[in-house]
Amino acid sequence: MASTANVGAKSDKMEMSDSDEDIDLIPPEKVSKKDKNKKNKRKNNNENKMWIEKYRPSTLSDIVSHTSLINTISQLVQLRKLPHLLFYGPPGTGKTTTILACARQLNGKQWKSMTLELNASDERGIGVIRDRVKIFASTKQIFTQGFKLIILDEADAMTSAAQFALRRIIEKYTKNTRFCLICNYVNKIIPALQSRCTKFRFAPLKEDDIKHRLTYISKAENVNITECGIKSILRLSNGDMRRCLNILQSAHTSYDKVNEDTVHETTAQPKDKDIQRILDNLLNKDFNDSFNTIYNRYMIENGLALNDIIIGIYQLIIRMKLDSVILCNVLAELADLEHRLTVSTNDKIQLASLVAIFQVIFLQNLNINN
Repeated sequence: MASTANVGAKSDKMEMSDSDEDIDLIPPEKVSKKDKNKKNKRKNNNENKMWIEKYRPSTLSDIVSHTSLINTISQLVQLRKLPHLLFYGPPGTGKTTTILACARQLNGKQWKSMTLELNASDERGIGVIRDRVKIFASTKQIFTQGFKLIILDEADAMTSAAQFALRRIIEKYTKNTRFCLICNYVNKIIPALQSRCTKFRFAPLKEDDIKHRLTYISKAENVNITECGIKSILRLSNGDMRRCLNILQSAHTSYDKVNEDTVHETTAQPKDKDIQRILDNLLNKDFNDSFNTIYNRYMIENGLALNDIIIGIYQLIIRMKLDSVILCNVLAELADLEHRLTVSTNDKIQLASLVAIFQVIFLQNLNINN
């Protein structure tokens, strides 16, 4: 009797399992709808991405400019003889993009689990170095081959205690871990860390390389951009690719056509014509007329910043044919004025100082000639 009861119980269980399988079956129409929804979400994510991330190169061969530097790094990656690295240079020149491309090429699909990236938003004290960095560097991956990669972005913001603690960690875990320090100012990295790394300087990008990339992205995004618009973006970016793409995307979002006027309106930067008129006022009008015109028309009505005006005047004066003594005096005074503006001074007083610079220097020159 017991055996028959067990058989009955087993059959009931089998029936329940069959019924469960029938309940769990999903019609093929619903599966296809789910797949379509996933694809639509991916498309929306790509459309909502900022262009600096959407068009970030994923391989070393796609990186613009720095040809000799990229060739050296790619050979080190191919031979799997990558040393500890120190990338430094101005922002927007491809430092982070290069090391992320190295990580993909070194470790393939598992590059994310083999890479620890800490940037300026993370804590940079000695506790992070001793805990997160040391723990990640000391563990080994069982089923993967290759180096672990620790990327310390904005390393010049690290405290001196954290940098000193990092020295020993770099030496101790060299067998399975490589470090890459990224910074803008290499003089803020202690000499002990610099000597343990191979240094690569990323210079500002060449205008031809940036122009080629801007043209490609403009065609891909159907941007109506003029040649003057491209020149304005190149001039305002100063070799910073990130700034180029941000200006291009902002101008395209705000206006139907990207030209010189829309680029300057988007960035709130003074136009060349405005700077020429301001310089003409400084050179040819007296103190009161020059001060009132610049302050009321350009700073109040057009919303120009005094620092941007000074930079524009500097770029124009450098190209002018002036006496060397006058040029040196003007540049020295402009440098002092720009430094004072960084200490939260009064714009009105500093504008008066700017007008006085040209009044005094050129009056002195007239007295000398007479």
